[in-house]
Amino acid sequence: MRILPRSIEKLINEFAKLPGIGPKSASRLTFYLYKLPDHVIEVFGESVKQLKTGVHSCKNCHNMSETEICSICSNTARNQNLVCVVEDPLDVLAIEHTGKFDGVYHVLGGTISPIDGIGPENLKIAELVSRVKMLKNNNNSVEIILAMNPSLEGDATVMYISKQLREIKVKLTKLARGIPVGGELEYTDESTLSDALNYRKEI
Repeated sequence: MRILPRSIEKLINEFAKLPGIGPKSASRLTFYLYKLPDHVIEVFGESVKQLKTGVHSCKNCHNMSETEICSICSNTARNQNLVCVVEDPLDVLAIEHTGKFDGVYHVLGGTISPIDGIGPENLKIAELVSRVKMLKNNNNSVEIILAMNPSLEGDATVMYISKQLREIKVKLTKLARGIPVGGELEYTDESTLSDALNYRKEI
């Protein structure tokens, strides 16, 4: 015997697929939405739709953007020769919240993880190398900050990128070890993240 309507069960199952959402949380979210007025649900649905139709990858740094070039890359006040390489857009958000970084970003889209079938070719590493070469051709003073999360995958990615960029002869740095091993930038408090940036070490 079916206890819940099929549409309710379907939405619960979809919510349960999201990171950090278990069956109970998925049920609560579903019933919360069910109780909302129709116009609120319509706005919610349109926002989800816009997420896929109106947001895409910045052509330059691969961060999320509503325009071809994101607002950070197109900001002439930012130091275009100081590039912070991060795993995903949430890391950009975390660093921006510190208010201590005036450079630009490059979003890889993850880290090298053979066990998950993710190799260098699955990330925006080739695009990073091309971008750095172009920057170096236009300016002698270029710094690349490798701001990976302190994990085995993050360290492997730092090592790989370092080898790829070594011949271009740019300054390579990585975050100071204020962030605990296994921690993630998005969950690191602003003060600790600011210190990790300020006291970054040359590779």
